[in-house]
Amino acid sequence: MRITVLFLFVVFFAKTTAGSVILIPMDESQKNHLKAYGIAYWVLQNGMEINWLLNYRGGSFSMDYARDIADECTLRGVSYEVVSDAEISVIYDRIADPEVNMDKMKLEKAPEIAVYAPETVQPWDDAVILVLTYAEIPYTRIYDKEIVNGELSKYDWLHLHHEDFTGQYGKFYGAYRYATWYRENKKKAEDDAAALGFSKVSKLKLFVAKRIKEYIFSGGFLFAMCSATDTYDIALSAENTDICESMFDGDPADPDCLKKIDYSKTLAFKDFKISLNPLEYEFSDIDVTNTRHVREENDFFTLFDFSAKWDPVPTMLCQNHTKIIKGFMGQTTAFNEDLIKSNVLIMGELKSQNEARYIHGEFGKGTWTFYGGHDPEDYRHFVGDPKTDLNMHPNSPGYRLILNNILFPAAKKKKRKT
Repeated sequence: MRITVLFLFVVFFAKTTAGSVILIPMDESQKNHLKAYGIAYWVLQNGMEINWLLNYRGGSFSMDYARDIADECTLRGVSYEVVSDAEISVIYDRIADPEVNMDKMKLEKAPEIAVYAPETVQPWDDAVILVLTYAEIPYTRIYDKEIVNGELSKYDWLHLHHEDFTGQYGKFYGAYRYATWYRENKKKAEDDAAALGFSKVSKLKLFVAKRIKEYIFSGGFLFAMCSATDTYDIALSAENTDICESMFDGDPADPDCLKKIDYSKTLAFKDFKISLNPLEYEFSDIDVTNTRHVREENDFFTLFDFSAKWDPVPTMLCQNHTKIIKGFMGQTTAFNEDLIKSNVLIMGELKSQNEARYIHGEFGKGTWTFYGGHDPEDYRHFVGDPKTDLNMHPNSPGYRLILNNILFPAAKKKKRKT
């Protein structure tokens, strides 16, 4: 009887102490990297804290063991390990070693996420919407009306759908001006601008861009991809002039507009030259799409290594199971490094082409991140192309960079150490 009781005690003790921490590995052993971020967000939503183990096994997550978390991992197809207190202590001690480029970052609160996108956007039109949906991370879609009405302060993190902030309707005029969808979208944009009290779409977009800039300055986190990156800065720089030709806004561009560009107003770019040709599918020389000479099989970019203990912000944003990311194109594919401001941090580049793909900066109390290209798993996306099925790409390194930005605002320690 005493032996039986002792045996049952040992079994119970082992169940309650040996498996006290869930470790979600993010190296090559992970079956579904993208849904792993969804698990992390779900745990934060449910009031638990998470440790983001920077540079440990691809940026793994650890959290106190709970049966519900283990069950949710199983349900979503996410690999996890159950480790003892002793085992996790060894891992944490290794991470804390000052000679090791790792760090433990506490994530405390699920960020409120907003996606700036029109009502007509389809989930497959935008990589961020696509991966948020796939990872089961909730978000709120907002657009011009909500920003004009001052609702940005409700959100911790804002993504800009591949928008044209210059008011030139994506510069699709040359190829699609007779297409029904182009005419309908232009008419709706004009009607919406008028309803909000603006005489031109370009003036509405400038107002929205400035509101977003104020949001960042006050502590917001901005993420943008494709044409929402360069057109955002172009709109800010052209605040005091008109760069839109008559087919876009009903009157010609200011003949002296190029002399009135103010680079001091931008977040990321300097000294760029705006394209005033309405038939050219390009906004400026910031983007390198039309000048690069890279074959698809040679198109990739490399993530930089940062010090986890001294540069935690870029380290978080670059967590991945590989440092080599395959390239992908977009209306804005990558940024000419000669036109990037000196205080901007380049986190991923194709050095041989002098192009940056992934950049980051601070403004006031907040930060912004720009990511070139349209869809990390669709090399050359065209209007009307079928959507990307992320079930076929659960370990996409390119999509992981997006999701790093989603969790970044949850981190307790964000500022660089001095």
